[in-house]
Amino acid sequence: MTTPAPTTRSRWRLRVVASYLLLAAIGLTMLVPFAWMVSTSLKAPAYAVEFPPRWIPAEPVTTEIDGRECRLAEVAGRPGLRVAVVRYSPQGAHVQAVSPPERAGERLVLPEEELRTVREVRFHWDNYAQAWRARGMRVREAFSGLLKDVDCFLVFYLNSIIVTVCITVGTVFTSSLAAFAFARLRFPGRDSIFLGYLATLMVPAIVIMLPVYALLSNLRMTNTYAALIFPPMFSAYGTFLLRQFFMTIPRELEDAAVIDGASPFAVYRHIIMPLSKPALATLTTFVFLHSWNDFLWPLMVVDHLALKTLPIGLAHFQDSYTTEYHLLMAASVVVMIPVLIVFAIGQRYFVRGIALSGMKG
Repeated sequence: MTTPAPTTRSRWRLRVVASYLLLAAIGLTMLVPFAWMVSTSLKAPAYAVEFPPRWIPAEPVTTEIDGRECRLAEVAGRPGLRVAVVRYSPQGAHVQAVSPPERAGERLVLPEEELRTVREVRFHWDNYAQAWRARGMRVREAFSGLLKDVDCFLVFYLNSIIVTVCITVGTVFTSSLAAFAFARLRFPGRDSIFLGYLATLMVPAIVIMLPVYALLSNLRMTNTYAALIFPPMFSAYGTFLLRQFFMTIPRELEDAAVIDGASPFAVYRHIIMPLSKPALATLTTFVFLHSWNDFLWPLMVVDHLALKTLPIGLAHFQDSYTTEYHLLMAASVVVMIPVLIVFAIGQRYFVRGIALSGMKG
């Protein structure tokens, strides 16, 4: 084995360092929206949309002068001189010196461009409590008196958890069964059926929403958990993802189990599923993320406040004319917590599952 020349080795190292720097820059770019969301969630309402924006929440410091709240400012070019802005006039800003002590109380008229507002960092953690209360909205009539004065955001959160967990478990179960049939069982027309099933991926989801809604309406299933859970529970993509992984599992393991008297479902349960944790974790993460953030389908099939999910609940922080950005961002941070937890738990399988599920059997 030949050792690379020093020049070649240096170029290789430089290439690796450049690649890591590029990936780090891309990663930091992806984190910018999340960092801005957290920053805005900790700001006071008046400073949530100020321009130029500030990453660290900071508010002007004020002091009381003649019974009025006046902002403090530092004077450019005069170190140590801190003044309180009393009023403005065409001549400039009328200020009263606050420090140093020997100049306290001195009245001055200064150009506005010489004043630099004094700010201090303030985190408004109470925004999260206000967001959780969802602006005081309450659920009373929706529960027919069973529960009273329940915070709407808590109801939305519980609905999202119930719906998302049921959809995730159901999708993984149905997709794994279908994938097992297409990958391991032999029956006439298997490949043709799978090709037709796979072709449904080319149909936009928005196209089939109205027919499915009409079917649920005729069955009188709208405004129920069933309408939220059952239609999204079947996934052609999930079946394809798991089938590709199942095909990589050696068939000798299945043959040995069959010789020992195992039924097809026993092979599925005891052989295929335990060996498919990376692919299952990948599908679970994808389905959980999509279901947790789904907005359009719950909006279509649910009218009752007691059945609405979090994406719809976030819309309550907006109206026709104003948006409470500080509360909206605080609520969005709370909504993201389960997604981060699920990804943190399954991330060690995630990348491996993405890679292996695309291997040809």
